[in-house]
Amino acid sequence: MFKKIKIKICGLKYYNNISSIIDLYPDFIGFIFFEKSPRFVGDNFLAPDTIGISKVGVFVNEKEDKLLKLSIKNNLDFVQLHGDESPYYCRNIYKKGIKIIKSFGIDNNFYFEKIKEYIDHVKYFLFDFKSKIYGGSGKKFFWEKIYNYNFKVPFILSGGINSNDFDKINNLNIPNLLGIDLNSCFENKPGLKNFNLLKKFISRIKYKYLSDYHGFYGNFGGAYIPEMLYNNINNLKNEYNKIINNNCFKKKLKRLLHNYVGRPSPLFYCNNLSKIYGAKIYLKREDLNHTGSHKINNTIGQALLAKEIGKKNIISETGAGQHGVATSTICSLLGLKCTIFMGEVDIKRQIQNVYRMKMLGANIIAVNSGSKTLKDSVNEAIRYWINNPDCYYMIGSAVGPDPYPRMVSYFQSIISEEIKEQLKEGILPNYIIACLGGGSNAAGIFYHFLDDESVKLIGVEASGLGLNTNKTAATIQKGSRGVLHGSMTILMQDKYGQILEPYSISAGLDYPGIGPMHANLFYKNRATFISVTDFEAIEAGIELSSLEGIIPALESAHAIASLKKLSFKKNDMVIINMSGRGDKDMDTYIKHIENNE
Repeated sequence: MFKKIKIKICGLKYYNNISSIIDLYPDFIGFIFFEKSPRFVGDNFLAPDTIGISKVGVFVNEKEDKLLKLSIKNNLDFVQLHGDESPYYCRNIYKKGIKIIKSFGIDNNFYFEKIKEYIDHVKYFLFDFKSKIYGGSGKKFFWEKIYNYNFKVPFILSGGINSNDFDKINNLNIPNLLGIDLNSCFENKPGLKNFNLLKKFISRIKYKYLSDYHGFYGNFGGAYIPEMLYNNINNLKNEYNKIINNNCFKKKLKRLLHNYVGRPSPLFYCNNLSKIYGAKIYLKREDLNHTGSHKINNTIGQALLAKEIGKKNIISETGAGQHGVATSTICSLLGLKCTIFMGEVDIKRQIQNVYRMKMLGANIIAVNSGSKTLKDSVNEAIRYWINNPDCYYMIGSAVGPDPYPRMVSYFQSIISEEIKEQLKEGILPNYIIACLGGGSNAAGIFYHFLDDESVKLIGVEASGLGLNTNKTAATIQKGSRGVLHGSMTILMQDKYGQILEPYSISAGLDYPGIGPMHANLFYKNRATFISVTDFEAIEAGIELSSLEGIIPALESAHAIASLKKLSFKKNDMVIINMSGRGDKDMDTYIKHIENNE
């Protein structure tokens, strides 16, 4: 099962320790304002400012005026009521605009009907071991009891959770379980948390498939960068961590995605394709976005971020040209200078997108080193960035040094977020399929399904002229572990560690590596990766066009081609990410059609 579990670390008391715990990025941190508790912070305590972490004050039968005063003083996001507070008391606090977590002690005689009167006044419930002492006992109740909970208010599980409870928590298949409360079992003494013990536990329970706070997806990711880039990357990481949870930033991003991009993109049922392949096949229509692909989701997010941190000059790389067009588009809108690096080979095969970028005001720098494709464009962009540190480098895929892979994946996660909203509540697809080069569109459509392990995730790589040739870009099939463009990942390399030149008819998949998120998904057997040849992709693109009236980009056509390689049951729901439209690839389609007439 394993769903995303929120982490609440409660009972913090010492400022230096609090600062360390904040670096673990829990979802909630809790301070106890109950003077009989050994973790009592004192009435003069002032909670530190946090960004993206909710502050919780724990109170026991406190007078309303004092609770409100301490809440305002400490800028608390929630108050946790751990005593005998009545529904009437909660209602009065709620009317003051305070968000409430109401705690209840659970024993064998507890029944959930008794909490019904609180539902309209609380944000969350917290269920703990029932004890004669207030403020928690460090003991567990019989967790199976919560399977009887059937209200819609989410709850937090508390009471004696320790580092050995991972598997037990993992197996709690309860829809409204919001998170877990970590306290006394992770302490050196009351109020002083064991940082290393918490770090190890949180890394395992919170970052199973997403990156940790250092940008590692399991053994992949990180930031392997030259010293000259250290300040650029470190500053970007710090700024991103601050800005991403800022409500004003989120509103700007959401507004542009809706009014400018045209989101949400439709989830389209392919009636004709479904009949042929014996499953319920849907397309997530990212090709209908402004600029014609998923790339705009990421460029808007990064462009807004660049403006927030005062950057005016944007540089980027592109292969198929879709990221370059999306970057040029948003730079034009926001008044930013734009420079795009593009390989000479890609310029020739994607000339339409080149002129689109020029019309949008971008300066195109042709790259003639190496294979003159995407890899080389990234190399040149990084070299330029080293020499021009005042620029903002807008990476287009979920690759590169941290924070880029998690940043790009987050901005693209709107794709899977919308799918979950578009499906009926409780319904999950059986398969999610996406093409895979660096992997931004795959990261986006996988993101909110990573922890729903009943959903099979399929990444489709470009095998070019075949796996047994030297003209391929199938990284998973042909690659090994190593560092590429600042990140530990899987890449195609020889025995000396030299990068092998990739090949694909699709410029967007013509890359010798994959993002660290996908490398981790492969090693953990969470996703299955298959490959599709040039011929198979073109044929699939033509088939989709003739059956559904949708001409896909060659990248997306690789995902469509996977249908011939998979076996489905009659009622299987299959969602394919239609990452881009095929206008840019018409010359390739035309040549194929002419050669086969």
